[in-house]
Amino acid sequence: MNILLAAVNAKYIHSNLAVYSLRASAGEYRPEIQLKEYTINQQEDEILKDIWKSQPDLILFSCYIWNISFVKSIIGDLNQILPQIPIWVGGPEVSYDAGKFLEENPQVTGVIKGEGEVTFYEILQYYHGEGNCSRLSDILGITIRQEYGIVENPWREILDLSTVPFPYEDLEGFDHKIIYYESSRGCPFSCSYCLSSVDKKLRFRSLELVKQELQFFIDHKVPQVKFVDRTFNCSHRHAMEIWTYIQEHDLGVTNFHFEIAADLLDQEELKLIASMRPGLIQLEIGIQSTNPKTIEAICRKMDFQKVSQRVRQVQAVRNIHQHLDLIAGLPYEDYDSFRQSFNDVYELQPEQLQLGFLKVLKGSYMAEMTGTYECRYKKKEPYEVLSTKWLPYGDVLRLKQVESMVEVYYNSRQFSHALPEIVALFPTPFDFYQSLGAFYEKQGYEEISHSRMRRYDILLEFLSQVPYANLDQAKELLTWDLYERENLKSRPAWMSDQSPWQKQIREYIRIHGLSKAVHVEVFAHETILFDYERRDPLTNNTEGIRINL
Repeated sequence: MNILLAAVNAKYIHSNLAVYSLRASAGEYRPEIQLKEYTINQQEDEILKDIWKSQPDLILFSCYIWNISFVKSIIGDLNQILPQIPIWVGGPEVSYDAGKFLEENPQVTGVIKGEGEVTFYEILQYYHGEGNCSRLSDILGITIRQEYGIVENPWREILDLSTVPFPYEDLEGFDHKIIYYESSRGCPFSCSYCLSSVDKKLRFRSLELVKQELQFFIDHKVPQVKFVDRTFNCSHRHAMEIWTYIQEHDLGVTNFHFEIAADLLDQEELKLIASMRPGLIQLEIGIQSTNPKTIEAICRKMDFQKVSQRVRQVQAVRNIHQHLDLIAGLPYEDYDSFRQSFNDVYELQPEQLQLGFLKVLKGSYMAEMTGTYECRYKKKEPYEVLSTKWLPYGDVLRLKQVESMVEVYYNSRQFSHALPEIVALFPTPFDFYQSLGAFYEKQGYEEISHSRMRRYDILLEFLSQVPYANLDQAKELLTWDLYERENLKSRPAWMSDQSPWQKQIREYIRIHGLSKAVHVEVFAHETILFDYERRDPLTNNTEGIRINL
């Protein structure tokens, strides 16, 4: 039998942990399985052709908010060219309205609900006529189409995570891709916007297994492993064992990404983190809002004062990349409240600040409360908020401008010297990004794809209209930012003329025996040497050294 597991990822660099885990759980049927990963950026015809050439006897698609419309379109056409092939789907996007999904998609045979490893194995037994699964109605955790209608079988009991096989046999095909890994399932918290709140049963994988599997990644010098654990450090012992292991076995290559609750970090964990190689781990911290009423309404437990303290403690050592998240569109959060949340988090100066918008996920408590909150959201995935009782659509659009500017100018880390001086010209950081976003819209720059150099030009154009802006100072700081990233082959017209110092610069480089991988820039009050062989492991920016010519 030829069984095809198909994943459609958002980007090429992503991989799909679910299909690898299903393949690993297929037991004696493993040799019959093909695994295909596509992206939503591919042409549907290209994917159809590839699947048809595989000539599968059974197909299963992994479904999420980023791919469900794409997958449904593929399934509709696939049924035309392979009409007799059973098509199954699974994943969070189909688990919580499985019956409705089958009604709307008659080409689909059945839906795997929730955790799929054991369910998938029993489905394979059924199609092989083996085991105790002689009828689909005997299999827990599925919704199926029968001759007499759609049948909702009960959900399966959750699994012992240590019984799930390690999903990676080898790393063929993973070049330039992120590898995902889980050491726990479930979450101890009940955040109303998250599907992890539906299942409160938190489970951990055996630490003995976890260590063996982490060693596999370390030995293979995988660039990055992202833990998908919802709150990695909810168990102190679990987190300490894993962090200690990866530090003790580090080969200086692999980066491990963890989603944590910063206010749960204790002094023992902080001490361990502070001793790590720069770049060994990175931390994603979901703050979402600093409005106490909002935090209470979404059933989230967070002490922002403690979070701030912990973030600053980690930051002080300068060895850990921190990624902080906010969500716009939550209950009781209006424009001014979100502005305050943004400014509170911006003050912490994380390496990345992600401004996201509420996704109303099927099966979540937030989906049940949309009437009460007067929450309007897109009917098509990703079900993003359009307005709420507190946040009209016009304000959502203004926040979108802020999101865009933060991504370009803050998260790129390409304006790190200029931004603090520019932001200080405005009442708050939020006001700067909102004003810059409004300028982009006014000038018609919003819908244009700009080069990195053009972003510098636009920022200077914006500053020319800002009262009290010192353009000469801004140009020097932007020059620093540009050379900090790379040794430019050509200089923008707004940069100062360096020709009067070229002879002194060449002589300095000769006397000190410097390589060609340097640049010397003479500013109004100082001279900086940029050494491109010395880079910050967190930002990859070049170190700037003050010198005397």
